[in-house]
Amino acid sequence: MRAMQSVLVFLVVILIVDSNVAVAQRAAGAAKALPATYVSAADIQANLNGAPSAAVNPSPNIRVVDTGGYNVAVGVIHRPQTPPGVVAVHFKVTEVYHVMDGAATLVTGGAVVDAKMRPADALSVRLEDGPGESGTSIQGGMSQRIKAGDVVIIPAGTPHWFSSIEGSITYVVIRFDPNRLLAPK
Repeated sequence: MRAMQSVLVFLVVILIVDSNVAVAQRAAGAAKALPATYVSAADIQANLNGAPSAAVNPSPNIRVVDTGGYNVAVGVIHRPQTPPGVVAVHFKVTEVYHVMDGAATLVTGGAVVDAKMRPADALSVRLEDGPGESGTSIQGGMSQRIKAGDVVIIPAGTPHWFSSIEGSITYVVIRFDPNRLLAPK
């Protein structure tokens, strides 16, 4: 019975401490609230129009915002139907794709074939999605057909690759950068 009372007292103390920490965190957060960032449809279209014939938009991030504890990038990519592109692995950055138009087969997970580290001074590493590696294909991954309206979450470190594109695909990409590798813009 005494042990049960000790456990109960311990749990009550944890709840009180935890609620005090939560209140302090909310108060600290309210003192340094950051403004919201708006990315308009016109911003997205202007970014797409910047590289209409490129296989990949050379500067897909429209905005990179410091959200207090990490940076978040918002961009858009249009990929025409071409021979399969390269595999990408972003070691530190998680991506979320929202497909706006078109369809493709996206392969995720598995092992990268012919993996090569991307140079630290590469434009894509510095401005787009941080350090990682590229390859020619994926072995043992999961294939999923994605189309307009679909959303895909690709955690940092997960290989991903469009093995085929049906005509073209256009998608908004949100990048979560906990190490603040991407400079705000």
